[in-house]
Amino acid sequence: MKKLQYILFCFLLFGYGCNDDAFLDRPPTNILSEAQVWSDEGQVLSLLGNLYNRYYDIASVKDWGALGDFNEAFFSNAGSYGNFQNSGWGLGSWGSWDYGYIREMNLFIQKCEAANKLDPETQKRFLAEARFLRASYYFELVKRMGGVPLILEPLTYDFGGDPSYLQYPRAKESELYDFVISEAEAIKSILPALPTEKSRATRGAALAMQSRAALYAGSIAKYGGKTPTVALKGGEVGIPADKANGYFSKALDAAKAIIDGEAGNYSLYQKKPDLSENFSSLFYDKANNSEVIFADDFKLKSGKVHGFTIANQPRYGAEEEEGGRLNPSLNLVESFEKLDNTFAPIPTHAGAGTPLYYENQTDIFAGRDARLAGTVILPGTAFKGRNVDIWAGFQLADGSIISGDDRGAQKILPGKSTPEQVVGFDGPIDGFEFTAQTGFYLRKYLDPVVGSGQRGVQSEVWFIRYRFAEVLLNAAEASFELGNLGDAATYMNQVRARAGLIIPLKSSEITFDRIVHERRVEFAFEGHYLYDMKRWRIAHEIMDGNPISLQELREDLGRATKRNTQPWGLWSYKIHHPGSPSHGKWLFKPVKLSRVTGADRFQLGNYYSYISDEVINNNPKLIRNPNH
Repeated sequence: MKKLQYILFCFLLFGYGCNDDAFLDRPPTNILSEAQVWSDEGQVLSLLGNLYNRYYDIASVKDWGALGDFNEAFFSNAGSYGNFQNSGWGLGSWGSWDYGYIREMNLFIQKCEAANKLDPETQKRFLAEARFLRASYYFELVKRMGGVPLILEPLTYDFGGDPSYLQYPRAKESELYDFVISEAEAIKSILPALPTEKSRATRGAALAMQSRAALYAGSIAKYGGKTPTVALKGGEVGIPADKANGYFSKALDAAKAIIDGEAGNYSLYQKKPDLSENFSSLFYDKANNSEVIFADDFKLKSGKVHGFTIANQPRYGAEEEEGGRLNPSLNLVESFEKLDNTFAPIPTHAGAGTPLYYENQTDIFAGRDARLAGTVILPGTAFKGRNVDIWAGFQLADGSIISGDDRGAQKILPGKSTPEQVVGFDGPIDGFEFTAQTGFYLRKYLDPVVGSGQRGVQSEVWFIRYRFAEVLLNAAEASFELGNLGDAATYMNQVRARAGLIIPLKSSEITFDRIVHERRVEFAFEGHYLYDMKRWRIAHEIMDGNPISLQELREDLGRATKRNTQPWGLWSYKIHHPGSPSHGKWLFKPVKLSRVTGADRFQLGNYYSYISDEVINNNPKLIRNPNH
């Protein structure tokens, strides 16, 4: 009986059913036609959202490893120890060539322009957003690759056997920057002046991109002469020096438009009285955050989350007993200046070489730029209400050390009979991964919300791409380059005052060294460091492939071209010397970890990334980058 029913079913399905034209001609219920998509605002917004989600960043909370490069941090996980062996990055490092993404943005623009059933104002905004995203990616390409083919319409192969009409030569580097700047200029008045919107393009985001792009182009034009071999005769790499001031003027004008409120009311984040906590809060507080202009947002409810906190939280007592992968270096810590505007190494010894002793671990960092403790978790401080346990052991009266090779290890100290803890549960222990091997943990972008350190929950902290502090420092740098030192000081001092540096810098104190320093400490671990070094043409001086001695580490802390080829650490020890005034106090020792066996070397060929053989073979009109 069942067999008969099955045969009857098959007859109905494959026999009778296949002769029913009305049945076969029914429209699919799970596929939308183009007409349906481009007549529905919600569907078009979904397409646009896909383009937003593919936005390119050099590093972000999704790609946390790239944030620790260039010796601003030590990679405290064994799989990344090789990052300190660089005798030269590969010439393809930081490259990108995603013309599929460009094609999809060009298709979106083409189809959106023809979508006459959309509300006209909504249609204009969608188009402006797509143009913003396309300009953003071309900006990423020119930063990485130099001039690339500038394609502004979707190309289609006709299968005629001759693809030459699809092969475009590289545009000049200056033409790419001009395109980004002009696109921002064209769309800024179409996009809403809406500071409360952080994850979609706004007038503020367009102006911020315009300011950054113009500043980069001006720097390359001015400083490119320092590396004459990093250029191509056709201008695909390199910008003429006589264009520098024009770009600096455009960078300043765009920054001033934001500062003057033309894009809405943006301002520095200043909500909390503790200036270090205020600075760290900037990166996770989404409630009326006046500083953030454009960000990659994450939401627990939507399932868009990331594991940055899991990877980098203090390990001891963490929700997954996991973390500690990025350890800020002593190199970076010592770059944060004192509150009197001077530079000085962290004071571990008196002038005659006598060790300095401290009552509390945090005392050694007192009187410093508040951004230090907002960027770095220092020994003796807390995260999520729990004190970190960072200390390397006991030092005895004869200078010998008692420590352990496991977290929280216990031993018997001289004069005692029972074991006690002799090293922190967060280390530092040389070679013990996922702990504070440099003596520091990362603070910036860590999520203080309960559950953010759990794999099953993760974090919704956003990644900020443009913020008001950058706008101020862009204005300061452009003003400096144009010779307006008083204006440069005014803009820079606003950012510094937020960090507790309340003694204003005078116009005579604004130098190239100051410009470089301020961006380094303000934007640490935000993805700016590489591109700043590249546009100023100082990367090969900073990372010259030679080791750094302790003496070199502690000299010239405010110099823009100070070498930074190896990450150092700072370990704290508790004094065990009963009867001595120093008993129970702390001393600190700089240390170069045993896994740091190489020294980073930035080659001239690293200023622009390698264009692959496959790309060159497919388009013989392309020429290679210099020094490749």
